[in-house]
Amino acid sequence: MPSERPSPPPLVLALPKGRILRELVPLMQRAGIEPEPEFHDEHSRRLLFSTSVPGIELVRVRSFDVATFVAHGGAQLGVAGNDVLMEFDHPEIYAPVDLGIGRCRISVAERKELMEDDDPSRWSHVRIATKYSQITRRHFAARGVQAECIKLNGAMELAPILGMCRRIVDLVSTGATLAANGLVEVEHIADVTSRFIVNRTALKTRPREVMGWVERFREVADAA
Repeated sequence: MPSERPSPPPLVLALPKGRILRELVPLMQRAGIEPEPEFHDEHSRRLLFSTSVPGIELVRVRSFDVATFVAHGGAQLGVAGNDVLMEFDHPEIYAPVDLGIGRCRISVAERKELMEDDDPSRWSHVRIATKYSQITRRHFAARGVQAECIKLNGAMELAPILGMCRRIVDLVSTGATLAANGLVEVEHIADVTSRFIVNRTALKTRPREVMGWVERFREVADAA
């Protein structure tokens, strides 16, 4: 008797922690993916979770790490903001679906009192606190402005207050955090939404499965 072909390993879907995940869960459910109960426990130390779909497992990681897991094949599918995709620009990642969630923007901000006499069109050199060093450098290089980046992973608003720099580049949603720290937006760099992403190698080796999920999430996003 011929031996049965072994089942392929589950596809791993990498998801970002926090606000985006809360917006994403209803889309996942409409796509037919129901995580096991422990997935919703923010205090759980587990990292890998089963789902109602035998061929899909979930990992819950930091937003910046989603792209890394997918690019290097640890996860075949993922959800990441296009801010992350722009920052790392991984050629191994294909981002076919805009899910329309996690809407915000990447902006340049500075102290309110500086803005009164400032003219961004006359900048030639800027010192910027940001976690988006590649996006920042590309944005200013396109205008012939040299950008010196101070890499921070959080609390960017403190940098101008504490005299580390005059300006920051960060994600902005309502602008309330900027206002609370005496900062105002002076330039818009890009709008941000979350995308359904796939590993290009997985797309070639498991096209039916991967494209099936691409189409399912596209339908869910279009219906939202």
